[in-house]
Amino acid sequence: MSKSNQPPILPPLGPQAQGMYDPAMDKDSCGVGFIANFKGKRSRDIVDKGIRLMCNLEHRGAEGADPKTGDGAGIMINLPDAFFRKNLTFTLPKEGDYAVGFLFLPQNAEVRAAIENVIEKIIIDEGEEFLGFRDVPVNKEYAGVVASKTIPVFKQVFIGKKSKKIKTSDDFERKLFLIGRLIDRRIRAELKLDRSQYYVPSFSSRTIVYKGMLLGDQVKKFYEDLKSPDFTSAFCLTHTRFSTNTFPTWDLAHPYRQIAHNGEINTLRGNMNWMAARQMVMQSPLYGDELRRMLPIVMEGQSDTATFDTVLELLVMGGRSLPHAVMMMIPEAWSKNKAMDADRRAFYEYHATFMEPWDGPAAIAFTDGRIIGATLDRNG
Repeated sequence: MSKSNQPPILPPLGPQAQGMYDPAMDKDSCGVGFIANFKGKRSRDIVDKGIRLMCNLEHRGAEGADPKTGDGAGIMINLPDAFFRKNLTFTLPKEGDYAVGFLFLPQNAEVRAAIENVIEKIIIDEGEEFLGFRDVPVNKEYAGVVASKTIPVFKQVFIGKKSKKIKTSDDFERKLFLIGRLIDRRIRAELKLDRSQYYVPSFSSRTIVYKGMLLGDQVKKFYEDLKSPDFTSAFCLTHTRFSTNTFPTWDLAHPYRQIAHNGEINTLRGNMNWMAARQMVMQSPLYGDELRRMLPIVMEGQSDTATFDTVLELLVMGGRSLPHAVMMMIPEAWSKNKAMDADRRAFYEYHATFMEPWDGPAAIAFTDGRIIGATLDRNG
């Protein structure tokens, strides 16, 4: 080929390998992190550092054509008891004896009232105390144009522990999981609403999630609560989202109720099918016949992370520790690992008989408000 017929040499796209940087290692993926006090001491400093961590991971997140609409960002912290006691018009029981559900509700006032009626009725019907709703103050000007088109109404519902059957914190969390499932089923069945019109980021006596279709540096500006000096925690789990297999929406921002996730669950369809196939033979000495009232556990239309989080929560509410449940769902590469000790291998071999791996590649950070940790799946 003569020089005149040769294609032009184009300039390289992006920076070239230099020092410790290699473009071959570039990835588009979410930013996940947490900061925690080893002694469980709560402080405003932990929340501030967690928010700063989220903002510093903004390069791992993304936005669309609207530069002010992020793919999603958020934090999970301990329930800020002192803050709520100063900002509520009703009296709270002692810490640990009440829970908070964070709600994303529709703009339509009539539909919103119907949802609130369902929530209040089921809480009372299940033998617990309905304490009231709280409007969550937000600065809508910090949401982008695209995010503003689908912005929910933000509320919190407060539930008091009333049933004499609830003896421990775990019992209360277990009851809240049941109530949350019953509310979700009723709203879907009777009001015909999906997650775009009704969504619960958190529902716990230990933790609360503030998240949305935001950039990391918008979260604190958007949610007025996060500016209060009474907003303290012993940990802060953060996430900045880069959407890969789903489009950005308010509900698909992380964290979820127990995890924040980077990567994809590429075995999701198989995992969902196996859960559906086995759910009618599931048993739990802790839930007994009430387990049937929560079915189906996994539903179509959820993201891979939302589905993983729901199953993880079920395993924990069924009596397993959080690390135990995570190891069940995300096993190490154990079958041919000669360096693994016999007990650890036996653990994975036993659980492989009734739980298939939820394979990525994926990184998961997890917490229940008492334990916090992170793991990579066997694909890295």
